Amino acid sequence: MGAPPPAPVGRRPHLVGRALMLIEAKPDDFAALLRGEAPAPYRLADSPVAPPEVLDMLAQLADRIRAVFSPSAWMMVEDGEVVGLISSVQPLDAADRSLLIGYGVAPTRWGRGVATRAVADLAAWARRDNRLLALTAETSVDNPASQTVLSRNGFQAVGEREDSEDGSLIVWRLDL
Repeated sequence: MGAPPPAPVGRRPHLVGRALMLIEAKPDDFAALLRGEAPAPYRLADSPVAPPEVLDMLAQLADRIRAVFSPSAWMMVEDGEVVGLISSVQPLDAADRSLLIGYGVAPTRWGRGVATRAVADLAAWARRDNRLLALTAETSVDNPASQTVLSRNGFQAVGEREDSEDGSLIVWRLDL
């Protein structure tokens, strides 16, 4: 695997791990993804990282969270291609200083460790951010791949809950 491309001027990779970089996703990046284009200087993976309605929801969510906690979303960039997204899905929980995260990877990149490396890089960043004491995540009880991603990164299952849209979820936590 070749080295990842340098970050464009004015943007720096927040996290680097192997051939994967997490680059802060800004409003212009979401706009490009919504147009079906890659944010410069990157390329798009050969399958979408998310359907347009999910990208739109994530862009709006990132804008709301960015107003109170930044960075709020990152692009997963591997070998110059945007292959996924990882983001906060709620503002920082002020009571226990935990950040709820979510992530998704282009289907053609499933099973290659991309999400595992991205969560590891995000956890490494979080350990250096004194605003945070924990990361949390939720996975469907029917999503063993995502459960494996979190488990491999040291997250512990701490409970379950029912969601009106997503059904039964496992709640995960990583104390930093």
